[in-house]
Amino acid sequence: MAFFTSASKTLPSRRKGPADPAVVKLNQDVLTTFVEVYCWKNHRRERGDLCPQCDDLLRYACQRVERCPYDPKPKCKTCPTHCYKPDYRSRMKEVMRYSGMYFVKRGRIDWLIKYFFSPSI
Repeated sequence: MAFFTSASKTLPSRRKGPADPAVVKLNQDVLTTFVEVYCWKNHRRERGDLCPQCDDLLRYACQRVERCPYDPKPKCKTCPTHCYKPDYRSRMKEVMRYSGMYFVKRGRIDWLIKYFFSPSI
């Protein structure tokens, strides 16, 4: 009987130059959409018009994406270095959980595919 050992996960290397603009833009677009949906549904705001708390969260998250030191950028939830402050991290988890289910319930499988098969969101 053969036993399979799980391959050790290799950590991404630290980046020496600026982040790939295409990856940063993709991540920021996904974050913007998820935060907009969360604010729209939970804070009764118009789409695209964020409340101060959600606007602060989105600005913070976009800044973190731009400054990620890893190449290729790992998913934030599996990153070895958590760069979010604990309060922002818990708020972002709540936003991602809510908005992810929102898109699943509405048949937006393209968002799931983009999330699960993109190496960096």
